[in-house]
Amino acid sequence: MAVPRRLGVRGSVVRGEPGRAHRSSGSAPLAEPEDVADPALPRSVVDFALQRKSALHTFFNGGALSSEFCDADTYLLRAAKFHGELTAHPCPVCRDLGFVTVTYVYGDELGPYSGRVRQSQELGAMASQFGRFKVYVVEVCQRCHWNYLTKSYVLGDGVPRRALPAARDLMEL
Repeated sequence: MAVPRRLGVRGSVVRGEPGRAHRSSGSAPLAEPEDVADPALPRSVVDFALQRKSALHTFFNGGALSSEFCDADTYLLRAAKFHGELTAHPCPVCRDLGFVTVTYVYGDELGPYSGRVRQSQELGAMASQFGRFKVYVVEVCQRCHWNYLTKSYVLGDGVPRRALPAARDLMEL
């Protein structure tokens, strides 16, 4: 026999009312502040250049199919088309000059804006507005669909803040 849904069970949110996570997050204590000299200076940098070089070596020496590396998601290709920043070098696979990087930002403090594409010029201003967020830089070729995560790092001034509130139209239904 099926069990009837009760109020408060995950997925049963009344329209116009924030879910449980939104109500309880206001009372949770914030993390300790981090000592950061320059908020716009990347820290905890992870550079994937060696893995990229290995992947390209495998690709060009017949150790992998092109579908393993040239499989960019539709949303990534769209982000590259409209928000990508041109690079100084061509695509390593097809040598196309329209090679771009797409920069994504993620963080609890960003609230509903976490996971969005940002231009590299915006990151400096964001670093002084938020305590900590992670940046991911992905290179994308729109011609052959090559894509690779090239770098990730952390920005922010180190002062923890509450998450940005969700816009009324972004609330869970």
